[in-house]
Amino acid sequence: MGTVPGIDCDLVVRGGTVATAGGSAECDVAITDGRISQLGGSPRGRRELDAGGALVLPGGLDMHVHLSSPEPPEPGEPAWVDDFGSGSAAAIAGGVTTIGNMTFPADGDTLHHSLDRDLTAARALAGVDYVLHPVLIDPTPEALAELPQLAAEGHTSLKLFMVAGEFEAQADAMIEAVRIAGQHGMLTLMHCEDGALVRFAGEQLRQAGRGGLGNWAASRPVPAERAAVDRAVAICEATGSPVYIVHLSSEQALRAARRGRSRGLPVYVETRPLYLHLTSQALAEPQGAKYIGAPPLREPSDVAALWAGLADGSVHALGSDHAPWMLRDKLDESQDVTTARQGVADLETMLPMLFSAGVLTGRLSLARFISLTATNPARLFGLYPRKGTIAVGSDADLVVLDPQLRRTVDGSVMQSRAGYSAYDGHEVRGWPRFTVSRGEVALEDGQVLARPGRGQWLPRERTAAL
Repeated sequence: MGTVPGIDCDLVVRGGTVATAGGSAECDVAITDGRISQLGGSPRGRRELDAGGALVLPGGLDMHVHLSSPEPPEPGEPAWVDDFGSGSAAAIAGGVTTIGNMTFPADGDTLHHSLDRDLTAARALAGVDYVLHPVLIDPTPEALAELPQLAAEGHTSLKLFMVAGEFEAQADAMIEAVRIAGQHGMLTLMHCEDGALVRFAGEQLRQAGRGGLGNWAASRPVPAERAAVDRAVAICEATGSPVYIVHLSSEQALRAARRGRSRGLPVYVETRPLYLHLTSQALAEPQGAKYIGAPPLREPSDVAALWAGLADGSVHALGSDHAPWMLRDKLDESQDVTTARQGVADLETMLPMLFSAGVLTGRLSLARFISLTATNPARLFGLYPRKGTIAVGSDADLVVLDPQLRRTVDGSVMQSRAGYSAYDGHEVRGWPRFTVSRGEVALEDGQVLARPGRGQWLPRERTAAL
């Protein structure tokens, strides 16, 4: 088939303000074969998108989602309700074009078997590009021996849960896993809560007759998070390996991470939207259990500290920790502070709410917004400059964000199967007009157009220092 006369490219995003972490300018973006082929000039495309009055930003990278379980639950047992299909739709609706899924092992699975299971599911369902973070539960010699091969195959991340009993029971081997991971260019993601302190707090509450879900905040106290972050920093220092502290929630924990950074250690910090928009007061509401996540919601001073950390660069990335349940399962009164179902839907709201509450209020510059949601995650997870920027040769992952587009959050009509949002009733200004993934229009006029299975697994390079 010959070329169409006068046509320069496949798609042109025309008339918007193109912004990256390095600056912004009003110009057109030309896309050919899924990649950005020209910035500026007057390109002509087979199709054009009107970005007039809008910002053209790099598509978001959410490197912390839960769209798979280690194995199917028992009949009647609740589970996270989004898979790679519905999770991708939520991502696209919120301007996220790349996700990082936590891949848990089923009993007896090797890390490779776990990854193969999720790769099979994602190939069939994912509408956006994705990476997988293998979760290390049992650091056997065989599991440790897998790490160099995983890195060579492009899986350059590893997830550890410091709160798990297995971490403390096998701390020597867990630390060795961090060392091996760093030696082979992998970034270790660490859930930083001290398991012994969390178990102690939960048991004390139960013995005092205060084990109900309304006491969730007291069951995961700040000292447990701070102690774990101090230990993660020490592990980083001892091994020389980079660590990425997921969903940091408190001012004290942030100070601990800053102390490590001040010594030149490769310690990176992620926070999640819940800790920016809500406080522990929400947990006292009649349906407060719907806000339960780990660590729990904190105090207004912690919220202020995290916003300051986003602005000054001591918080490096935002991750949704998207792990949605049906509301009835979150509110189940048979659960207590030791068994509560943790997680909320946040893929669709993460970017718009940060823009609305951050950029439009002056708390964050637009450049910092882009660094937090795109450029920094792409660098840290070995995807830059293919992802995380708008540059000739990069994947054409774009979100055309309309700063004037207002919506009131209503989880019942959003893409997640949870059917509710932790932010129901919040008015948010700044939503995607279009989302483009590798040159394909994935969202238009509020409609998700991406077909299931079009997403690609992304082999990654070594983590890059920030």
